[in-house]
Amino acid sequence: MGFDPNTPNVARMYDYYLGGKDHFPADREAAEQILRIVPEARLAARANRAFLGRAVRHLAGLGIRQFLDIGTGLPNQGAVHEVADSVAGGSRVVYVDLDPVVLVHARAMLDGEDKVAVQGDLRKPQEILDHPDVRKVLDFRRPVAVLLVAVMHFVQESENPREIIRTLREAMAPGSYLVLSHGVSESRPDAVAEGTEVYSKATSPLVLRDRAGIAALFEGFELLEPGLVWLPEWRPGDGDTIDFIDDPSASLGLCGVARRN
Repeated sequence: MGFDPNTPNVARMYDYYLGGKDHFPADREAAEQILRIVPEARLAARANRAFLGRAVRHLAGLGIRQFLDIGTGLPNQGAVHEVADSVAGGSRVVYVDLDPVVLVHARAMLDGEDKVAVQGDLRKPQEILDHPDVRKVLDFRRPVAVLLVAVMHFVQESENPREIIRTLREAMAPGSYLVLSHGVSESRPDAVAEGTEVYSKATSPLVLRDRAGIAALFEGFELLEPGLVWLPEWRPGDGDTIDFIDDPSASLGLCGVARRN
């Protein structure tokens, strides 16, 4: 995947929603189109980021010290390694993304050999698992948290998303966890067609799934309480859900954390 500032990039669009600075006119134009169609998109990005932080804090509190973040996107405040180390130092973190620009930014914020950023394609999970830098940092004989946060909705059905997760699951030791969030088609059915049309012209087309389709991605895992829920409903705290108290579905996404037994 090369660098093309003229094609809307889903990572840079997400950065724009979050109020970041790493985006170009094409990204901003596409993101503004989405915001006109779905005004909640900016808040949804914040809710997704907040869920990621809560999930990582929770798992670090359970003793997880290894994190594989696939489709990490552009670094933002509260990166996985920062959150994990705030609970317990010495966490080992691998960031994986296909976008070379994302990798440049990710590597710039890392130091030490226990945290790395590698180029990899979620659609080729075995290549990620076999990557020498991944193997150098993570020991798959011990529990690991695999983070698929706001990334599976860029995997087409023809690319077999359940098989992708099955490959990752088989590499995970018992006691490992899957953290997943996903845009849901039921939240704004009136806007699905328009929104997906905008993303069809970006680096990764958007595939929103219904609740049953998202639940199927957790096959082989046991969901922790409260199960598969709207983003702000997963173990809320730290005042990060105030925008969604009246209508959690305004977060536009479902999420869950599940254990591999």
